Amino acid sequence: MTRSLEFWRLITQLKLIDFIDFIVVWAIIYGLLKLVRGTRAVQMAVGLLGVGLLYQLSVIFGLETLQFVMRNSLLYFGFALLVIFAPEIRSALMRFGSNLRRPLRLGRKGTVEAYEEIVLAATTLASRGTGALIVIERNVGLQNYVDTGVLLDAALSYDLLVTVFDQHTPLHDGAAIVHNYRLAAVSCFLPLTLNPRLSKELGTRHRAAIGITEDTDAVAVVVSEETGAISFVADGKITRGLTSSSLREHIREALEIRPRASSILSPRRTRASGIKDADSPTATGQVSETFIK
Repeated sequence: MTRSLEFWRLITQLKLIDFIDFIVVWAIIYGLLKLVRGTRAVQMAVGLLGVGLLYQLSVIFGLETLQFVMRNSLLYFGFALLVIFAPEIRSALMRFGSNLRRPLRLGRKGTVEAYEEIVLAATTLASRGTGALIVIERNVGLQNYVDTGVLLDAALSYDLLVTVFDQHTPLHDGAAIVHNYRLAAVSCFLPLTLNPRLSKELGTRHRAAIGITEDTDAVAVVVSEETGAISFVADGKITRGLTSSSLREHIREALEIRPRASSILSPRRTRASGIKDADSPTATGQVSETFIK
């Protein structure tokens, strides 16, 4: 009874600011755990806990030499954390900054036309067995990756995308980056993912798409050169074997675009591209499969 009264007295003494303080700390810890879940940072954190346990054991058993070495190593511990967790820290800061900004919302006419051009180009390239990687910028800027390729800053169109990824052109290798619904650059180099849980079937093009979506909030559309399968990548997760309609839906959700009747591909454009049935399973050749970090 005495403990219950003491606990109740402690609860009544709490102020609103204490409750807010607790919620903020809880949100930060939860966000950090959610960020590092399924990444190499988990294994590194376990290793650091092992080092801390080793130090406690050295104190308990009186291992003076080991304590001396580990105490002096703590001077460089902070710098080691910055180096080891640099990718995770960069990703966390970028995602935090992007959440403070308003979601990307441009004119409906431009967005509808842009993603329809991407869907039609991806479907055409898939039917031809031509590989492609299209990255769509959202809130986090991709200028450092744009600078690695050939600058275009051209209006995004079906004809331009199909021409760029044609195997007989010098710009087909690499990624095309879309910025503000314009084709900013092509033949760009992207970071490869280090996720060990990915399928061995995924090649460099797919791993680059996953890598850029892990480091930024961009999304990517990938067409496999070997199978002709269309994939969509967001937040380090890849969904394979998409049809034109499912790809269109993924892009709508990622860019927060409302569907409208005029967004449906016209039969004239479909026949012109030589596609018999863009939504048939044979257009992509694979069952949808998702790999999660």
